[in-house]
Amino acid sequence: MNPTRSLLVFTRPALLLALTPLAAFAFDLKPHPLVSSIEKLDPAFDKLVAAGTKVEKIAEGLRWSEGPVWYDGGILFSDVLANTAYQWKAGMANAMPYLRPSGLFTANAGIREPGSNGMTRDLQGRLLMAQHGERRVVRWENGTFTVLADKYDGKRFNSPNDLIVKKNGDVYFTDPPYGLTDIDKSKLREVDFSGIYRIATDGKVTLLSKSLPYPNGLALSPDEKTLYVGSTEDNKARIVAFDVKADGTLTNEREFFNAQSMVNDQNKGGCDGLKVDRDGNIWSSGAGGVLVISPAAKLLGRIHTGEQSSNCAWGDDGSMLYITSDYFVVRVKTLTKGAGW
Repeated sequence: MNPTRSLLVFTRPALLLALTPLAAFAFDLKPHPLVSSIEKLDPAFDKLVAAGTKVEKIAEGLRWSEGPVWYDGGILFSDVLANTAYQWKAGMANAMPYLRPSGLFTANAGIREPGSNGMTRDLQGRLLMAQHGERRVVRWENGTFTVLADKYDGKRFNSPNDLIVKKNGDVYFTDPPYGLTDIDKSKLREVDFSGIYRIATDGKVTLLSKSLPYPNGLALSPDEKTLYVGSTEDNKARIVAFDVKADGTLTNEREFFNAQSMVNDQNKGGCDGLKVDRDGNIWSSGAGGVLVISPAAKLLGRIHTGEQSSNCAWGDDGSMLYITSDYFVVRVKTLTKGAGW
């Protein structure tokens, strides 16, 4: 099966005009002060973040920021509730709309989170998006959305959440039901599990795992032999690891890191989106910020944003870590670089 097809041919300005009434919902105008800090928990953290480094706020007033990616000379990210993808570039006072709508094009009362969620670039540098509202994975190029996958075995996905691209061009993505009203009880649900999938370069969609109730963010180790998946199951904040076989399928599922003991009223959020640096350290959202974890599953440090954080991404020259943190997008200068930079 090859699900690839071109659906919408809108220029970006046309998209922004298409849902002008959404502008009233784009920003949360209530004041939300940023309270942040960086905590070293192991001497190895000194090689990753310099002492005295501060968390810098670059965008605010968002409803729920998600899915950041370095693209077109700036950080692009989703506001899932506002159905808008924003971009921030150096010198801007705040982020500006880049794609609106970003995830839902036809009103549907069964969708609770209409916008795009995770985003990444393919091997050609083109933008790939997980669209909660339209329940699909797409490529955005030259004003056109091309659907890479919207069904498995003839059934619509729940709400694709996050995605990554292997060095061979395969796309891996997760499909929990968070975008649907009533979530796993949604009447729109066509598959009764939350899957981890692969889209091969020929368009074939393969189910790799359905063992996790809520698979979320995902990242590959630098050698692409390990896949890390953030799990946001209630009361089980953790990262799960799989071995990646030569044919791209997964085996040897195990718990890599459990963060549940760090989650409380002041440090909210499970292990959601995550990225890997060039040395294989995992930078995972969770417990009120970002947890920095060694390949041996040792917690090295924490970046506290003061809010539930959803995801992170490398940008600039590969050493700047951008973090989507509820109302805010913040960034932290590191001493390392993201895998692949």
